[in-house]
Amino acid sequence: MALDDLYREVILDHYAHPRNRGHLADAHITVEGANPLCGDELSIYVRLEDGVIQDVHFEGRGCSISQASASMMTEEMRGKTLAEARGLVESFKAMMHGQASAFDETDLAALQGVRKFPVRVKCATLAWVALAQGIDEFQQGKPAAVRATTEAPE
Repeated sequence: MALDDLYREVILDHYAHPRNRGHLADAHITVEGANPLCGDELSIYVRLEDGVIQDVHFEGRGCSISQASASMMTEEMRGKTLAEARGLVESFKAMMHGQASAFDETDLAALQGVRKFPVRVKCATLAWVALAQGIDEFQQGKPAAVRATTEAPE
């Protein structure tokens, strides 16, 4: 099996069987993201304990890339501090723009091929950008009920 085929299967598996999908009660961080160019929409919910992400879920609709990326992101973030999560967001965005990846041994490596299609990079980064915005708002003391809509920048 070619590597591209394997990566395609990983993306389709996360799309068809998303991990951590659904509303998360008692979330400390709640943020909405939207990509108006293609119609992707999602909400991210994060529950913290002592500054560590204990649980993270998402709800949404959109293309296979945006939904699979959100699924993979939720798996990657559990157990991370907010600073570590912020670092992972920056590493993921860098990977999507062709820089070396810290994710080669994870399902996230499957998304590297998306960078060949620049218009789809926003689909892949939507959940990550939304999470970063949610972290920023939380650290600025905004209540969880505040929902922001973000357009994923490249």
